[in-house]
Amino acid sequence: MMSPEIVFLDRETLPATVRRPEAPHRWVEYAQSGVEEARERLRTATVAISNKVPLTAELIYGAPELKCIAVAATGYNIVDLAACRDRGIVVSNIRDYATAGVPEHALMLMLALKRQLLSYRRDLAGGAWQRAPGFCHFGAPLHDLAGGTLTIVGSGALGQALGKLARALGMHVIFAEKKEATSLRPGYVPFDQAITQADVISLHCPLNERTRNMIAARELGLMKPDAVLINTARGGLIDEAALLDALKAGRIGGAGLDVLIEEPPRNDNPLLDVDLPNLIITPHIAWAGAETMQRLADQLIDNVDAFLRGEPRNVVS
Repeated sequence: MMSPEIVFLDRETLPATVRRPEAPHRWVEYAQSGVEEARERLRTATVAISNKVPLTAELIYGAPELKCIAVAATGYNIVDLAACRDRGIVVSNIRDYATAGVPEHALMLMLALKRQLLSYRRDLAGGAWQRAPGFCHFGAPLHDLAGGTLTIVGSGALGQALGKLARALGMHVIFAEKKEATSLRPGYVPFDQAITQADVISLHCPLNERTRNMIAARELGLMKPDAVLINTARGGLIDEAALLDALKAGRIGGAGLDVLIEEPPRNDNPLLDVDLPNLIITPHIAWAGAETMQRLADQLIDNVDAFLRGEPRNVVS
């Protein structure tokens, strides 16, 4: 019997050491793969590894030997799960690997915004401190995190880890109930109330049809005028046009984003064309600490090894 063929379609999206599985196998990797390339490259594959290459129904039905898809990420919306169920293909994902990196990144963004890092950096570059009559320069108003309220949307491992960090800084942490909920779970606050109370809102929930544009003009209008919005989850959770309007009008205190609706943003995203001291955007790298990426890579191969042993783990379909 031939050894199973494992094909990593977009290896360069994971700049970490990826060990080889323990079971006999044939390993093939590609830096990147387009849809047409992936179709050809998976024709004889037993296991497909993909971070961002879409595994469509057409591609899945065109790979007769495919038995497992190992997604090199937590989100698995790139995979047509219905086609996988029809074919009996196991789909696994990565779980709870970024419980240090992503919360730290969210904390960095909220600290930078509440402590007006960009505004004071701009003032200093413009000579404001050098011209100050006293020993310091008072510019944009600063706010402490301690004593403030952090509303977390999404109570999974990442939301819980951020809550732990925030409590250590003296913040009051609340978890928002689902937006459309008709009943309230113990320990949760109604969605609108949680938005209204927040000094900081941080999103840590998946993107689906229920959560798309979860934060739009109405929700931005509920926020305190000095509250900041943090998104290290998925870009589509926020209506970007409404957010830009709110930032320009000064209706909210600021926003820190690690994700956008289109990634990479090739089509002139207006959020990237403005120079606002209360807007910080990073290029989807909250998860990209060296230690965090290595945990992802190790878990990825653990998932493949488990499948090859006949003991699939982290199965989503």
